[in-house]
Amino acid sequence: MVFIQSKRQHRVTPIALEGEYVPAVNQVLAISVFARTIAFDTNLETLPKEGLHRLLDVFEPADAGALFLYQAGPDRLVAECAHGYDTDAISRVSLKSGESIVGKVFQSGQAAHYATSEQAAEAMADAAPENRALFRRLMRSSEHPRSVVCVPLVCGDGTLGAVILENWRKPLEFTESDLELARTLVGLLALAVDRLRLAREVSHSRQVLEEASKLQQDIMAALSHDMRTPLASIKGYASALLLDDVQWEEQTAREYLEIIGEESDKLSEITADLLETSMIDAGQLEIEKEPTLLAHLVQEVVDDLSRRTDVHRFLVSFPPDFPVVDADSGRMRRVLFNLVDNAVKYSPGGGLVVVRGWVSEDEVVVCVADQGQGIAPEHLNRLFERFFRVKFASGQHVVGSGLGLPIAHSIVEAHGGRIWAESELGEGTAMYFTLPRAGLSQGAETAED
Repeated sequence: MVFIQSKRQHRVTPIALEGEYVPAVNQVLAISVFARTIAFDTNLETLPKEGLHRLLDVFEPADAGALFLYQAGPDRLVAECAHGYDTDAISRVSLKSGESIVGKVFQSGQAAHYATSEQAAEAMADAAPENRALFRRLMRSSEHPRSVVCVPLVCGDGTLGAVILENWRKPLEFTESDLELARTLVGLLALAVDRLRLAREVSHSRQVLEEASKLQQDIMAALSHDMRTPLASIKGYASALLLDDVQWEEQTAREYLEIIGEESDKLSEITADLLETSMIDAGQLEIEKEPTLLAHLVQEVVDDLSRRTDVHRFLVSFPPDFPVVDADSGRMRRVLFNLVDNAVKYSPGGGLVVVRGWVSEDEVVVCVADQGQGIAPEHLNRLFERFFRVKFASGQHVVGSGLGLPIAHSIVEAHGGRIWAESELGEGTAMYFTLPRAGLSQGAETAED
């Protein structure tokens, strides 16, 4: 018998050739028909499913099959498409590399043939309990297939996944010759799957670029707004002071100059954030550690920021024996400034801002807490994303680059520390960071003791 293609159904059908079975011709025609399906199907998204259906047409023993693709992130093999199984059960199967038949074939890169139910059961015995329960649901007739052929999807030097064909009800069984033909056909299918993978990557890259472009536009609009406001104030008050026909009182002139100074500081902070971020991106964030008194730095920052607000009160609390740490004092001042400045900005109604420090076994901890509106849980994990800014329910705009916390995160991690936030809506926010105690300063303290 040989296979011919039905033009109406695009199906490979066995026919008799002078009463004699001709395997070689059979395989050549099967490969030809399968290759045409792969080559001329222009819908990449349906190619894996269409290819799997063609495989089931070619192999008479097969009454079920699935194409599994590897997902690197969770390190899992999941079904891209399947036929002949309980749909819900197969969609929930998630196999590790090396687990069950599909996992073993993917891990080894070698095709496998299990001629009996006992052999298949042995190969599936190491499946996770949740997958074993799903396997029992896949085909309601029995727990294990009668025979199995499984082939890796290999393209170039990489393995993309695996295709499994199973015989559950039909009286025929897979043979070694079926395995050889499956290798060839699945090799063609692997090319189609790789085309689909590349198309998806291109589509994802395009989407990422579009999102990045939109984000860039939003960032530029926000920065333009935030920089335009202090510039307008500076220009306005400077122009007023330069008026020839107005004699300003000394106190008024001084107030105008103070406003100019404050608005200039805001511009300097935004510019410094942008420059710092550029250095981090370029891998040029250099940390020059020296013995540093964190409590002293905190007090300097609080004294500076307290002059900019009339509605906030500040409390600094550090134990007398708080240790000297090895840190880049300039960078750590930046971290503290960003955290305390954020506490002020995000508690616009005023209140108490508390900065306290304490010592654990191998690190020091600093906390900056405010009495602001707090942050919703879904926003907490985004605080350290660049340009992300929490929005008030009232719609009030907070001036800033959205870079302060990401910069603080990079600096703290470069010191070997950790940084995180805790918050409840309506209860304020607390920002924490740690620095390791290990270093020359601790060694000197130990020697003195």
